[in-house]
Amino acid sequence: MNLEKASITNTFSGARIPVQFNPEEYTLNREINYAQAAIPGLSAPILQFVNGTLQTLSMELFLDSYEQHKVGSTTINQAQADVRLLVRQVTDLMAIEAATHAPPVLLFVWGSLAFTCVLAQCSQRYTMFLPDGTPVRARLNVVFNEYRNSDLEAKEVKRETADYSKHHVVSQGETLASIAGAEYGDPRLWRVIAIANRLQRARDLPPGLTVLLPKLPYRDRESGRIYV
Repeated sequence: MNLEKASITNTFSGARIPVQFNPEEYTLNREINYAQAAIPGLSAPILQFVNGTLQTLSMELFLDSYEQHKVGSTTINQAQADVRLLVRQVTDLMAIEAATHAPPVLLFVWGSLAFTCVLAQCSQRYTMFLPDGTPVRARLNVVFNEYRNSDLEAKEVKRETADYSKHHVVSQGETLASIAGAEYGDPRLWRVIAIANRLQRARDLPPGLTVLLPKLPYRDRESGRIYV
């Protein structure tokens, strides 16, 4: 059974480059960065999310120009047999587009894998040569970086505010203690909400009031106290 050929599409120009030979394997990698916040009195530091890193797709591509330029036992124009012509199709994907002042955004597709990306790294290794030294076989180790921008991020991650805190609209009969109990699992943390919103009364909250529910651990800027 013939497998579907992988392809790389330049989303700027629309040009599609079919992969000559499907890769034997590929690797997807993703990491998350966390910072350790040391809190006095705790047995271990608290992990605080910092940022996500780009997902990467890496693989080895095999290119061969020897067999396709051979008719019987006669090899045609050696310049046409130079595998670097095929290699250049891939490496040119790292060239800066005049209109965007950046390399093009790509779409790597193979079966169920569809990866929007840019070509971040390409290592070339030539393994077979004609008598005059013209390379006719090459292996490319390529790394594609996931392409992200603010619009894609906003569509996929529904953040409530830019600083990852939440807002809560007070209902009839709610107090800061009841809100803290529902949000943090501890009504004693009502002080966190009161300090963050500069509220003087914890009980008499007018319905419809919007209060900020800060992320824990929370540090009071005035007193320096940390609430966890």
